[in-house]
Amino acid sequence: MGLINRLKDVEPFNQLPDETFEEFAHAAILELFPAHTHIFNQHDPPTGYLYVIKEGLVEIVALTPGGVEMVVDYRKDGSFFGGTPIFTNESYTAGARTVKETECYLIPAELIAKAAQNYPHITEHFTRAILSRVRSLYSDMVGEHAEKALTRVEAYPFQKRLSEIMSTPVETCGLDTPVKELACRLILKGIGAMLVCDTTGRLAGIITEHDLVAKIVAVEGAECSGATAADVMTLQPFTMSPDTYMYEAATYMMGHKIKHLPVLDRDEVVGMVTLHDLMKYRSQKSMLLVGSVREASTIDALITAKLELVKVARVLLSEARSPFETMEILSYIHHCIMQRGFEIVLDEMEEQGLMPPDIRFCLFIMGSGGRKEMLLDPDQDNGIIYEDFADELKDEVDAFFVPFTERLVQVYAQIGYPLCNGEVMVNNPIWRGRLKEWQARVSNWINVPEPKKVMYSTIFFDFMPLVGDPSLCQELRETVHEELRKTPRFLYHLLENDLNHKAPLGLLGRFVVEREGVNKGKLSLKKAGSVFIVDCIRMFVLEQAFDAASSIERLDELVNLNVFNQETAEHLKAALEAFTFLRLRNEIFLIDEGEPPTDYIDPHVLTKNEQDLLREAFRVAAKLQDSARKHFGRGML
Repeated sequence: MGLINRLKDVEPFNQLPDETFEEFAHAAILELFPAHTHIFNQHDPPTGYLYVIKEGLVEIVALTPGGVEMVVDYRKDGSFFGGTPIFTNESYTAGARTVKETECYLIPAELIAKAAQNYPHITEHFTRAILSRVRSLYSDMVGEHAEKALTRVEAYPFQKRLSEIMSTPVETCGLDTPVKELACRLILKGIGAMLVCDTTGRLAGIITEHDLVAKIVAVEGAECSGATAADVMTLQPFTMSPDTYMYEAATYMMGHKIKHLPVLDRDEVVGMVTLHDLMKYRSQKSMLLVGSVREASTIDALITAKLELVKVARVLLSEARSPFETMEILSYIHHCIMQRGFEIVLDEMEEQGLMPPDIRFCLFIMGSGGRKEMLLDPDQDNGIIYEDFADELKDEVDAFFVPFTERLVQVYAQIGYPLCNGEVMVNNPIWRGRLKEWQARVSNWINVPEPKKVMYSTIFFDFMPLVGDPSLCQELRETVHEELRKTPRFLYHLLENDLNHKAPLGLLGRFVVEREGVNKGKLSLKKAGSVFIVDCIRMFVLEQAFDAASSIERLDELVNLNVFNQETAEHLKAALEAFTFLRLRNEIFLIDEGEPPTDYIDPHVLTKNEQDLLREAFRVAAKLQDSARKHFGRGML
């Protein structure tokens, strides 16, 4: 595919006339970059080109305050990079490094600048994020925090991508390769596995030393002289993409007891990761924590793992990583702890002679857990869906799940997940039921929007499967979308609760704090700030009837659907980053002081820059709140 076809489908170039594309194509240079080559580095002067990928994969890399290079984004076929200096006349804000051999079109910067003069939306596209005041304030604050970090424990290995640690190129063989030949190659290369590819180069299987022993050496009477790779390989091996985080791969490999993981980019083999590669970083407390959760055999071990989370959070925060990535990592570990807790309780029940009934079920999690936005001290918000079993099985189902869910809730509390004040927990019969009962329940909440039912809905709509059959959750989600299509005015009822609260800013931008009680002199970063953004984004998502877990994923899709423009989304992301950063930092501080974590802070102890940031974030939340009021309020007229 040529340069013109590449750019015609990509913003902001998709609105340009044919003659401009022809000019680009005539002047462009086609250049091939080997794998693992820095095309340019962060802080390098501009090369004078915009890079458009014809074929390949490029990592966008940036330096942490500690001087460690980290991957912040990926560019694939048809994507472009290196354009910011054309409009800022400054050095590159990040570097670009190839993951595999990559061919790029290089368009002269002067042609891009010339096009931008005639079509201003090009300039707007490249400068939009730079112009965000709240984003700038946030960056400054995070930089200050990183410089002041007392303990410089390197967190980066925990957040490395597989593209950064995988071995490449990978040793491969064909389906008809003789076993004796591939065994010799394994010994000669000093490797423990080889990938088997078909005639098109696609992965067909994997052969490990264990395969050779189990299928040839240990088989009595086996003859290897005529055996081929196809005879001994393991079909459909587990694979992951190069942008997968190392912590995900490590947990996955340990959970599935595999030692070799092929890395594929759109079905193309680009690397191999071994458990040995991953274990090089097990000295990192954060990496050890993920492994210890999977290996835990007692509740006490999970209690210890939960207590270790603050160390992971402290490390991630000190490296100035995005709060969204930090929340995703923390949520991932919380989910692992809860999943392992579920397994341990299940084992306990079976040891007591109580066996689960032969039905499909799904334990799901709601609220921040369902959005993958958990911090250090989330409470319990969970429920369970059963398949539509026959009525005569109800006594059998209750005989197991009533005591099981009581024990599960107790164990979660023991581990460190407080009981939900509103009893939104799986031991409450309201939060258990067959799929058809859940469908009726959701329909009733939406069609009879009493205050308590609206409150339930607000928590429930952010649900995701945790253990069991996820298809039950998906069927229930389709019911939610269908009921809201029939009753769209329910979305206004969801908003009403938020409309009773205003951003805590008075005249001249003064902070409005609590006047009495245990939080006197403080304000809530969650209840007075981030919840407005999260709730409003959720309502737009429900209106558009699509599925996305995190608030950031939801914002990106709302931009794609033209519900929000990119500038609005960037401001909302920046405000959420600010609230999350300040809240997580406060939780870490309180835990270190031996106090329970909370989202309440005294704004007057913040630095001037932090206070300015907080004011801007509250204003962004208030503006979205006002926009949502106008949008969803139309349905009430």
